Amino acid sequence: MTSVVLNDDAVLLVRRSDNGSWAPVTGIVDPGEHPARAAVREVLEETGILCLVEELVWVNVTDPTVHVNGDHAQYLDHTFRCRYLGGTPYAADDESLEVRWFPLSDLPAMKAVLHDRILTAVEHVGPVRLI
Repeated sequence: MTSVVLNDDAVLLVRRSDNGSWAPVTGIVDPGEHPARAAVREVLEETGILCLVEELVWVNVTDPTVHVNGDHAQYLDHTFRCRYLGGTPYAADDESLEVRWFPLSDLPAMKAVLHDRILTAVEHVGPVRLI
């Protein structure tokens, strides 16, 4: 699950503690949890920011990955466009080294798929992207 939190012309990004890369907030949906509720929960847990899910913009399957502990995984990702409601961003748990707003016109280097999720959230109109 990916939460693209927007505030005017800025997006909330975290610098991940596992690889040092910048990314929108991502997380795992708990068993029985609705993905949209997970999106809001993960943003609050990781950044201290309150947000509201506006729209599901993209559903896709991630590439296979190997976690730092050696676990192999592949995930179904729901990308949500979220609106900032309040709070001051900070690294609220050990999953993030840093949290801050970035202008959409000046995003840091990140994986192409993460950049694509942000652009999809910003530009999305119409039905959910399913590819």
